[in-house]
Amino acid sequence: MSSRGAAFRASFNASAYQRGEKLGLTEEEAAFYDALGTNDSAVQALGDENLRFIAQELTRAIRENVTIDWTEREAVRARLRVMVKRILRKYGYPPDKQEAATRTVLEQAEVLCAEWAE
Repeated sequence: MSSRGAAFRASFNASAYQRGEKLGLTEEEAAFYDALGTNDSAVQALGDENLRFIAQELTRAIRENVTIDWTEREAVRARLRVMVKRILRKYGYPPDKQEAATRTVLEQAEVLCAEWAE
């Protein structure tokens, strides 16, 4: 495992990992699930099942749409931002929390994409 991967795994606490396993999520999906789950009102409104679907769809969509230099190219970042917002709206994520969730998801995507590139 790369040093970045080790750092990612170290930052991914044990309870979050266990929760991901319990929900049937991959490590990447669990990372997005946790990023979305930081908003308590969203968790209460959507429930674990919908957050799981969102995390799975985000993981799939981001994997399919990132390029090697996506963090450097504003057009690609903008496209990903729009894609994340559409997915959040699709599942009824609270509108007042979408901007913060989008930022958190994109930050998480940067960490994961660095790992995927290695």
